[in-house]
Amino acid sequence: MQTDLRGRDLIGDLDFSKEEVESVLEVAFDLKRKRALGEPHALLRDRVLAMLFFFSSTRTRGSFEAGMAQLGGHAAFIESKTTQIAHGDTPKEIGEIFGRYFDGIAIRHVDWGVGNGYLNAVARASRVPVLNMQCEVYHPFQILADLMTIIEKKGRDLRRKKMVVSWAYAASYQKPMSVPQSLVLQMPRFGMDVVLAHPPEFRLMPDVMEQAREQARRFGTGFEVADDMSAAFKGADIVYAKSWGAMVHTPDAEEGARIIKKYSSWITDEKKMALAKPDAIYMHPLPADRNIEVTDAVMDGPRSVVYDEAENRMHAQKAVMALTMR
Repeated sequence: MQTDLRGRDLIGDLDFSKEEVESVLEVAFDLKRKRALGEPHALLRDRVLAMLFFFSSTRTRGSFEAGMAQLGGHAAFIESKTTQIAHGDTPKEIGEIFGRYFDGIAIRHVDWGVGNGYLNAVARASRVPVLNMQCEVYHPFQILADLMTIIEKKGRDLRRKKMVVSWAYAASYQKPMSVPQSLVLQMPRFGMDVVLAHPPEFRLMPDVMEQAREQARRFGTGFEVADDMSAAFKGADIVYAKSWGAMVHTPDAEEGARIIKKYSSWITDEKKMALAKPDAIYMHPLPADRNIEVTDAVMDGPRSVVYDEAENRMHAQKAVMALTMR
């Protein structure tokens, strides 16, 4: 195990090596076992985490707050709009000052072209770890939970398992592309053959795609891009289908919304799931637009692991906090 993660930031998925991610998962599984048995594990007693949100949250806020409490510490919820951050506090000031008040700073900021830069600016000024609760480029904690869930369902030997990361239709808003980007970066490192499926306007960031191809080359796994959802599903072991916006194609929200409407057939339904292997699992980070992005029959069906996936957010986050905030 690579255990010397004290003081480390986790902003991008590749900030931790594969061996360090494996260490995080080992700790996460142990903390999940302790939680199940009611064994106390106050590894962060008297530690305090600042949770700074520029974007709404359900699972992220709940899992970080619960996780810090179970580790014996406290999480302080801070909303940007109700603080002086909305009126002039700079990232440098937040890093300097919160780095003195708190033992860790977790931030969620998904504004296109802004969020990731903000996190890195805070990290440059902070003396404590900065943890990415989601930006417009990466969502590392979600992907750690996803990997933990896949191991639980498919075992530790994931080589040659086919994982489909697919765009799906959702009309609610242009959702961030950080989840698919983090998936294509992390999953090839663990032996999975990744197929990324999306309509032509929904391509991911070029830099991320090149990094994903490099990870696939380095770890000897497959990585391909498809423009047909049904074809991509064929023979899949893992189906991870969710919506994301067309921000790389156009940053204009209205134009993006018009483009999304062209692809309402990209829904995860029973017919498409039948193309995957009989024991394939369906994954989604939630919230999903039910019967638009995915049918109730799939979301609530026997192959869905979305609730186990959501639970594992807490365990994976606890592991990273325990390793970095000691």
